[in-house]
This record gives sequence, structure tokens and C-alpha cells, in this order.
Amino acid sequence: MQLLGIGSRIAHKEFGKGVVTNVTSKHYWVTFIENGLETIAIDSDFETIEAVEDEVDTVSFSEVEQSLISILKRWSDASSITPIADKWKGGNLVLESGDGKLSNKEMPIDIFFHKIVMVRDRIRVMEQKIKATKNLDDHEKVDLQQYITRIYGSLTSFNVLFKSKSDQFIGERSKS
Repeated sequence: MQLLGIGSRIAHKEFGKGVVTNVTSKHYWVTFIENGLETIAIDSDFETIEAVEDEVDTVSFSEVEQSLISILKRWSDASSITPIADKWKGGNLVLESGDGKLSNKEMPIDIFFHKIVMVRDRIRVMEQKIKATKNLDDHEKVDLQQYITRIYGSLTSFNVLFKSKSDQFIGERSKS
């Protein structure tokens, strides 16, 4: 008896025509046209319409990693990986007091940039939630959107840090 692979088509006396969608050591999982997904024993009585050679189905670590990244992007408040402009990589942000009485505050610019990106992403999520809410009328949504646009405008000073123009903040004048 030939072991069928995923994609093989069969005709079963009870369930009708279907396609093998998974194979275990004792069963085929078959999606039947009229009966949906059923599990049948490998040695059960059915006719093979078209056999697909059984293959070992392996998944690489890279494929699992890409799937996980995709899921996290879809369900988290971070929209994407946003690169910093090359000229700022490895740099530091230094804050100096105007009167010189306080010591300087220094931090890696990558950390500062990450915080700016998180602010941007959270504003975008808030914007989407405002658009989707049913509890606000259109006038209230427009008012809130104008505040968000002004927030973006206030943050355009940080656009110099972004590698890609498409990731930058866009204020009121730039949108029109």
C-alpha cells in the first residue's frame, strides 16, 4: 500500500471526494467537498484519484521566526521595524543644562529613537481606534483627528532620525 502525501485526492464511500490535508502515522486528515474535515484510518477503504508522493514536511527555524514576527506585528501596537538613519547609528544624545549647574544627561541615540518610534506607533493605534469607535459621532472624530495631526506636527523635529521618509511624522501642512 502506497502512503499518500498532502494534496492527494481520494474518493471515500461514506464521505465522497476529498483532498488529504495532513498525514499522521495512522490517519489521513481529509477535507471532503460535502462533509468538511474528517480523519480516516490510513488503511480504510477509499479510492485514490490522484496520489501525491508522501514527503517529510519540515519547517525551518527561519520560517517559524517569520511567522511569529508576522503574528506579533498583527496583534501588537508596534506597526513595523523602523530603522534609524545610518548617520545616527552608535551615536549619543547629550542634554546640557543652560546654566551649567547640572551634569549632562547622555543616552545612546538608538534608545531615544526607539522611544520616539513607540510614541509614533501608539499614536497610530490611537488614531485607528478613534476611527473605528462607534461611541463618537463624526464631529468628535474629526476634532480628535485634528489633535492627532497637531501632535504629529509637533514631532516632525525628530524626522531627521528616520532612515526612511515613509516612517516620518507628517504634520498638518504636509498632509494636504
